[in-house]
Amino acid sequence: VLQKWVNREISNFDYLIQLNTMAGRTYNDLAQYPVFPWILRDYTSEELDLNNPAVFRDLSKPIGVVNEKNAKAVKEKYNFEDPLGIIDKFHYGTHYSNAAGVMHYLIRVEPFTTLHIQLQSGRFDCADRQFHSIPATWQALMDNPNDVKELIPEFFYFPEFLENQNGFNLGQLQISKEVVNDVVLPKWAHSPEDFIYKHRRALESEYVSAHLHEWIDLIFGYKQRGPAAVEALNVFY
Repeated sequence: VLQKWVNREISNFDYLIQLNTMAGRTYNDLAQYPVFPWILRDYTSEELDLNNPAVFRDLSKPIGVVNEKNAKAVKEKYNFEDPLGIIDKFHYGTHYSNAAGVMHYLIRVEPFTTLHIQLQSGRFDCADRQFHSIPATWQALMDNPNDVKELIPEFFYFPEFLENQNGFNLGQLQISKEVVNDVVLPKWAHSPEDFIYKHRRALESEYVSAHLHEWIDLIFGYKQRGPAAVEALNVFY
């Protein structure tokens, strides 16, 4: 599979799906759901220029420290010693992929709506914590080193998850009073289908093809644990 990918006989998307499968990740287990990277950092421009390296996220860094400002807080957390010596050191107390995160992204489509309601003791979580905007979700990642969610494969092929086709009442945001309905898209996307089309093109772009292995090292490779993980600020609780 690696050789096929290097020879460009399979796409970046296919290669990531195969890696997830080999790693034991599956659509049948929300706790081991396939994980995909955030690949863009530009969610505000009117047009998306895939020839400009500045629109892409730095794939060599864990999502928690893509914003350099967060690195200091992350290092401080790692240097904290557990007085009882029970807990191993870590940079992040949460994880880049978990069941709650999958339900967070897929809340508008069943069976994830029902699963989310069950998780929240029979009701929807408060509107401000819902997945309501792609630009706002990215900004929250940049501002908060404790939020380290990567993406799920649906961001590259499934426009329906961005629409509230079932008309669920997801509440309204506290400050702006905006009703949470369809997911707010980046300015450069004119519809959910347009977002998926451009996002998938970004995944298959030259820049991502040249740097995807750096992210794979963090999630599936030698930077998952040990000294390489510590150096890469990539140790999870």
